[in-house]
Amino acid sequence: MNIYFACSVTGGREFESVYQAIVSALTTNGHQVPTANLAEPDIAAQELKVAPREVYDRDVAWIRNCDALIAEVSVPSHGVGYEIGYALNAGKPVFCIHQEGRKVSKMITGNPHPALTIRSYSSPDKAISAIFDYIKSLG
Repeated sequence: MNIYFACSVTGGREFESVYQAIVSALTTNGHQVPTANLAEPDIAAQELKVAPREVYDRDVAWIRNCDALIAEVSVPSHGVGYEIGYALNAGKPVFCIHQEGRKVSKMITGNPHPALTIRSYSSPDKAISAIFDYIKSLG
């Protein structure tokens, strides 16, 4: 499955190790993750080298071509919120996951879109388990 993984890049990286665990689990299990580099520690520096329009064009093309979008939303991010909305508008299934106890935007938690699923997790292993359960549910 081609999965667009979304996570905070400029909004904060306190969950970087979770991002890395998720991407590693997805790729190890044979999924394509065009955004795997978002989990890398030097992603902010990498993205500084790319023009904003190039980032936009690249990312929306990846969303259009993905089978599903999985977003780690524990850290607020304008970009991730936009990607979620774009994916839903494009008819993509979206799975948002966040650490238990974190405040998540009501624009996400209150969204009744039938293609949006939101879950919390207590550990990286629980996050990965929830993600794989979600992928299985897609058929």
